[in-house]
Amino acid sequence: MRSLICKQPYQFEYADINVPELTSDHAIIKIKHIGICGTDLHAFEGTQPYFTYPRILGHELSGDLIDFDNADGFIPGDVVTIIPYFNCGACIACRNNKPNCCVNLKVCGVHIDGGMVEYFSVPSYSLVKGEGLSYDELALIEPLAIGAHGISRADVKEGEFVLIIGAGPIGLGTMEFARIAGGKVIAMDVNEKRLKFCKEKMNVEYTIHAANNNAMEQLKEITNGNMPTVVIDATGNLQAINNAFQYMAHGGRYILIGLQKGEICFSHPEFHKREASIMSSRNATRKDFEYVMSSRKKGLIHPLSYITQRVKFEEVKDKFESLLHSDSGVIKAIIEMD
Repeated sequence: MRSLICKQPYQFEYADINVPELTSDHAIIKIKHIGICGTDLHAFEGTQPYFTYPRILGHELSGDLIDFDNADGFIPGDVVTIIPYFNCGACIACRNNKPNCCVNLKVCGVHIDGGMVEYFSVPSYSLVKGEGLSYDELALIEPLAIGAHGISRADVKEGEFVLIIGAGPIGLGTMEFARIAGGKVIAMDVNEKRLKFCKEKMNVEYTIHAANNNAMEQLKEITNGNMPTVVIDATGNLQAINNAFQYMAHGGRYILIGLQKGEICFSHPEFHKREASIMSSRNATRKDFEYVMSSRKKGLIHPLSYITQRVKFEEVKDKFESLLHSDSGVIKAIIEMD
């Protein structure tokens, strides 16, 4: 079967590999659509933590269930997506119902090979029924669930100002669920096109260009001098992460959804005097997936508007690098296998 392998940074190679055989407690999916996300782009650039080469990328997946073992309630031909974080079920995180940060976590496309293949074997427990959603919609559930999980971690309250830094797909999903939770969303990015998308397509009331020297003054004006009580990084950019500590209100919470390799640096006195909280938000849970799907079916979110590019599987090798550049207007790209 066809596969696409990232051999090393900036190098893809197509290869014919064996079709996976059905094994105990696993399922085989015929992949239809694959979302390209920041993790894939960072892996391609060589800046993704927890990563080794060669690796088959891809974890935002949708497809048809071909065969399975021990998957009650499913039938062959079901349209499905997956929760692509394969957990051990035995470590302290799993025992405390936090499989998203399992000690022995294997994220497909990161720690183990992912779904840029024709047929993909996954643990049966990772299957998620399509519930009538399209292949496009199902390929977007995972990144939306990451945003939903971040908002759950932040415990956003009605009327709070929530600053979300980064208006890529993860940031956009985070904005959606901050709005649903009742937060007053402020979008910050360095890309004017993406800020325009936030305002015109998502009705985000407040947008700030991060490169402007008066970003702090704009935040004070928007929040009546109080600053945001919730700050969320969805960039994974070290400079953006470090800069954002200054944007928190006293008593505020800072949630890191974005991830990078370096060390965070901030002023202890400034952080301490705020009695601030900082927390990471890693991946998502089945509860988050179900919440996203329910929100989509109720019409509370409209993620299909994120899709700006479509790429045939045979074109990915030549076109992938162009998707690194947000100035090209890309927000979300979808790979189509057929």
